[in-house]
Amino acid sequence: MSKSTRQHSAGPPSDEPQIPEPTLAERARTLMHLGRIGSLSTLSLKQPGWPFGSVMPYGLDGQGRPLFLISTMAMHTKNLLADARASLLVMQPDISGDPLGASRVTVMGTVGRVPKPDQEEVRGIYLARFDNAAYWADFGDFGFYRMEVVDVYYVGGFGVMGWVTTGDYAQAAVDPLADEAPGIIRKMNAAPETLLVLAKAQGHAEAEEARMTAVDRLGFHLRLKAGERVQGCRIAFHRPLREPRDVTAAFEDLLKSARG
Repeated sequence: MSKSTRQHSAGPPSDEPQIPEPTLAERARTLMHLGRIGSLSTLSLKQPGWPFGSVMPYGLDGQGRPLFLISTMAMHTKNLLADARASLLVMQPDISGDPLGASRVTVMGTVGRVPKPDQEEVRGIYLARFDNAAYWADFGDFGFYRMEVVDVYYVGGFGVMGWVTTGDYAQAAVDPLADEAPGIIRKMNAAPETLLVLAKAQGHAEAEEARMTAVDRLGFHLRLKAGERVQGCRIAFHRPLREPRDVTAAFEDLLKSARG
């Protein structure tokens, strides 16, 4: 496997300057952070070689490894004890419109019981995310399991996809705006005239309607409509943002440039 993130995108090459975006590894870590429930696929014990899908809540440790609290009575646990190979599919939490245009990530790895020295830490991480799980966490048939990541595949919507190495994935940081992004998007979409100004001045795009669809530390995406034509546009902030409180000043800077 290559040491770097591998990605490809649809469409012909463009002479336009590249707008900076987070790496696929950063996007994968951010999506795993935002998600809480995924689809776990194990290899069926009853039907050898066939995939078996389960709805699976998960926690996440500091290296981005998924953590599970599962019972030995569950079919997916029986499958894992026979063959530890599995994958976890996590979808963008706020899917609207076409789900194939939403972000998703598949994490592949081997799943095993968490060793005793790590159990207290893993328990704290998991219960901080799912506090109601404390009611059954100490049942005799339940235990904490962890996936050792072997490979990662990220899809960021149409035309953005690629494999992410385990090293890049483990070292990538969650985007600092991740938890506040839905609120930022709602606030900006409540001021469509501002987005239209930015689309024209920064994105060089004429439009009748503009909606923000995503935002991160480096910039944001707009969905623009002009007549029957719908297109996407990405606009970069003047500098990378370190925390959510920097967002207001970043948009004021962009507007000042657009109107100046």
